[in-house]
Amino acid sequence: MEQLLWVEKYRPQKVEDCILPDAIKSTFLEYVARKEIPNLLLSGTAGVGKTTIAKALCNEVGCDYIVINGSDESGIDVLRNKIKNYASSISLAGGRKVVIIDEADYLNPNSTQPALRGAIEEFSSNCSFIFTCNYKNRIIDPIHSRCSVIDFKINGSKAKMAAAFFKRVEWILEQEKVQYDKDVVAAVIMKHFPDNRRVLNELQRYAVSGSIDKGILSNVADVQLGDLISALKNKDFASTRKWVTSNLDNDPVKIYRKLYDGLYEILKPQSVPQLVLILAKYQYQAAFVADHEINMVACLTEIMVDCEFK
Repeated sequence: MEQLLWVEKYRPQKVEDCILPDAIKSTFLEYVARKEIPNLLLSGTAGVGKTTIAKALCNEVGCDYIVINGSDESGIDVLRNKIKNYASSISLAGGRKVVIIDEADYLNPNSTQPALRGAIEEFSSNCSFIFTCNYKNRIIDPIHSRCSVIDFKINGSKAKMAAAFFKRVEWILEQEKVQYDKDVVAAVIMKHFPDNRRVLNELQRYAVSGSIDKGILSNVADVQLGDLISALKNKDFASTRKWVTSNLDNDPVKIYRKLYDGLYEILKPQSVPQLVLILAKYQYQAAFVADHEINMVACLTEIMVDCEFK
C-alpha cells in the first residue's frame, strides 16, 4: 500500500542515509559492520531520528523486529502478552530478534519498566531491546544499566545537519513535484529543526496546493512576545488567550523557552524565581496533557496573577 505520509514514505532505510552527528552515526555503522545489535537506550528530543535509525539498524543487520509504542501500550499486559510471546519465539530468518519500544519514558515506572528489566535478561540469548525516549530520567536505573545509552545531542552539528536535511527536503519536494521557494523551505526548517518529522509534516500540509511559496511565511514566523507581554502586564486575559490561539502552530517547548528568556528582564527581581517554577511545572505537564492550548493558557494566567512586572 502506497505511503501517504512523507515521514513514512521517505524514512531512510540505511544507517548511512540517516541525518545525524558523525559521532552518533559512526557508532551505528560499527554495529552494522559487526552485524550485532546490543540493548540500546536512545534519548533525545522529538523527531531527531531515534526510531528511524533503530529500524534502519535492524534492516541492515537483518533482524526481525516489532515496534511497540510506549505511550499507547504502557501497561503490564503488553509485556506479558505481546513482548514475551514475540521474544520467546525463534526468528524465521534464523538471527536475533529485536523489540523496539518507542516513547519508553511513558511506560509505567512502577510495573512495566521493572518487569522489562527481567525480560531483558530472560531473553538475552534470542532478543535485543531498543528503547527510545525524550526524557531518559524517566527510565528507571536498572534499564539504564542493562543498555548502552546514546544521547542524540546535536548542538555542535546543528548547522551541518540542517544543511543536509535541506538537501533531503529539496529532493523530496522534487519527487512529489511540488514547486517551492527555497527561502520559505529554509524558514520552515529553521523554525522546527531538529524535529525533522515536524518539518516534513508541515511541508506536506503546505504543499497541498501544489506549491510552497512566500504566502505561507506568516504561518512560519518565529514566536513574538511583544503583544503577549503587554497583555500579561495589563492582566488582559482575553488578549492573552487570543495570543495563544494564534501561536498554536509553535512548539510549546520553544514558547516556554522564549518566555524564560524574554520575561527575565521585564519582571521585578523578586518575581523571577516564581516565573521559573511556573514555567518548569507547565513545561513538564506539556508532555502529558491532552490539550496544549488549555495548558498554555493556564501557565500564562498563573504568570499574570503571581508575577509582578516592572
